[in-house]
Amino acid sequence: MKFTLSWLREHLDTTATAAELVDAMTMAGLEVEHVADPAAKLAAFTVAKIVEAVQHPNADRLRVCQVDTVDGRKEIVCGAPNARAGLTTIYAPIGAYVPGLGVTLVEKPVRGVVSNGMLCSASELEAASESDGIMELPDNLAVGTPAAQALGLESVIDFEVTPNRPDWLGVVGIARDMAAAGLGTLKDVAVAPVPGTSPNPIEIRLPAPDACPAFAGRLIRGVKNGPSPQWLAQRLTSIGLRSINTLVDITNLITYDRARPLHVYDAAKLTGGFIEARMGAVGEEIPALDGKTYAVTPDICVIADASGAIGLGGVMGGESTGCSETTTDVFVESAWFDPILTAQTGRSTGINSDAQYRFARTVDPQSLVPGLELATKLILELCGGEASEVTLAGEAPAPPVAMSFDRTYVKQLSGLDIGNSRIDEILTKLGFAIAGDQVTPPSWRRDVEGKADLVEEVARIQGYDALPATPLPQIAPPAGGVLTVRQGRVRVARRAMAARGYAETITWSFTAQATAKLFGGGDARLVLTNPIASDLDCMRPSILPNLIEAAGRNARRGFPDLATFEIGPLYRGDEPQDQITVLAALMAPHPPRRWDGAKSDPLFDLKADLMAILEEIGAPNLQLVQGSTSDWWHPGRSARLQLGPKTVVAEFGELHPRILKALDADGPLVAFELNLDALPEGKKKATKSRPALELSALMPLSRDFAFVVGAEVAAGDLVRPILGADKALIADARVFDVYSGPGVPEGSKSVAIEVLVQPREKTLTEPEIEALSARIVAAAEKAVGAKLRG
Repeated sequence: MKFTLSWLREHLDTTATAAELVDAMTMAGLEVEHVADPAAKLAAFTVAKIVEAVQHPNADRLRVCQVDTVDGRKEIVCGAPNARAGLTTIYAPIGAYVPGLGVTLVEKPVRGVVSNGMLCSASELEAASESDGIMELPDNLAVGTPAAQALGLESVIDFEVTPNRPDWLGVVGIARDMAAAGLGTLKDVAVAPVPGTSPNPIEIRLPAPDACPAFAGRLIRGVKNGPSPQWLAQRLTSIGLRSINTLVDITNLITYDRARPLHVYDAAKLTGGFIEARMGAVGEEIPALDGKTYAVTPDICVIADASGAIGLGGVMGGESTGCSETTTDVFVESAWFDPILTAQTGRSTGINSDAQYRFARTVDPQSLVPGLELATKLILELCGGEASEVTLAGEAPAPPVAMSFDRTYVKQLSGLDIGNSRIDEILTKLGFAIAGDQVTPPSWRRDVEGKADLVEEVARIQGYDALPATPLPQIAPPAGGVLTVRQGRVRVARRAMAARGYAETITWSFTAQATAKLFGGGDARLVLTNPIASDLDCMRPSILPNLIEAAGRNARRGFPDLATFEIGPLYRGDEPQDQITVLAALMAPHPPRRWDGAKSDPLFDLKADLMAILEEIGAPNLQLVQGSTSDWWHPGRSARLQLGPKTVVAEFGELHPRILKALDADGPLVAFELNLDALPEGKKKATKSRPALELSALMPLSRDFAFVVGAEVAAGDLVRPILGADKALIADARVFDVYSGPGVPEGSKSVAIEVLVQPREKTLTEPEIEALSARIVAAAEKAVGAKLRG
């Protein structure tokens, strides 16, 4: 929502500056996003007067002008056809940045004559989209007057409107809140009725009262439409709207001024003598005012006459009845449309018009006739004509009802100790009606439903900074701690897993339905109606698919040897008891090469970790059962742990190759999934967590070196200097082969070392890798006399 300070002052008697207004808005809960200050952008531009303009000696279309400026008289070359003696215009000095051209002025000759500045057009100052020459300003402007002041430009305030405050979508609503906040006095915003001189000849019908329960309209004959007066056009263009014609501009003005969308129809283009708000019919299409044609469905409210649908109700009018400069009779619509239906129409059509934005957030239902009367008043003043009587069909939604309000609740809920008179003053200025202990919200405040909402209004206007800072009372901690058994178990398990070298992950609680079916899920009850992504459309039946996909991504990034875990929920149904907290862990056993060939069985390593975790959380002895695990485990290489004959506590083993192929991961992968909710209460043990893991986003690389050293040299004496050759880049060095025999001198041995290089700031070039290799070789030779094996 955008507005200017002068526009606000039409409804608020205030002397506040733009900065003071922004501060007051922020304190009242209006989130200001941006303040555009044209005075700052045009600070270098001032008013100037052309004293003399003569033909350029070397160019037919240029003039050499003598100009009185704020910097004295300057000679300026100008190519505008309207440059002439006596003209008052805008001057830009050397060094000024011209926003419309995107250039900074420099002193240089123009066809042999040096131009000491520039005379500007409206488009060059971004005050208009196009212009035919330099600006022509009133002669009464003094030389040196700032350009922003001369052009009537002012700061534009843009703020975010929360969905519960549609009254802020009108400048009157902002003025009302600012008056309550003490920034000024609200002016009378009541609209006097305009008497009609004849009955309204156009019948209004409402065959779909759920979509449009109320519709007011009147006919105005003999109007003269055309370009809007300067004040109206400038008011709209200042907030980024395009001036179209006077009739349309009046409806746009009231939309932003009163949060009351209106629409005007060329009455000569209406057929059948009636207009109605009904539901759309299959096959109907509406060529709308935005130049696009929209298909209508029975779920969309349309405005129609005898010819069919002519507009989308509450969203956008149609081309067939639009007003132009030839319009002489105009029918003005002021209706109330259902917010939910209007929002759905906007989503289905992709239209987010000013009207749709407001109707979807609920327009004040009591503004139907006042909004129509205001539009009539402006049309008669600016376009002339003769108005008919107002026709009101249907009935607007009932206003809010009164509620009991005990003023002491303000202090009880917020801590603010203010008098009853101040409470009543704030609520009254905000439009609430007070009668004893009964408070009635205004028709534009549908968000106020209870006494807590009234306290919020008082606290907001009084100032959140006035809320007292009261410390909470000291409460002795319970003897057994504040964590529940499950919370304590989760904390112990998390620390134990980290202590055993597993990295914790946090993944979505969603997965693809096809993936969920691989793990026994995918029930239609667990499919999301509005997923955040097409491949995250189902609640997960297991954490394992997320961990498997993470392992695949890490392997593709150069980290195939992975051990990770997650503690979180999985979902076996749509009932509360179907959500289970589990600990899932996955190991991708792709260890580096070893020179001695020794390796352990990763499946038994995983089993040892699972047993250690169970011991940490104090689980009882569990029964190990083989041959009956879920079908996503590898048969013969998986098992489960049970508590009694039926309660399955955990399953572990190697994952089935079919599952890995479906999830694009290379095997083997081993994992376990432990149901923490199935365990009885465990014991807590204090553990220490490892520091945070720091990983580089760049791809690691490795290089193999085979060094010939003396037989007595220990491999560790060779590895240490290699690690120190470049501590910033070398992440690790591992011995993977030791050889002595043919090809190696007697009394020597060949030690093969894999050096892992991890770039930190940028990807290494080939010359940088060669330089690093040279440093490694030099360090090895210096330390133990090692030579590269030929």
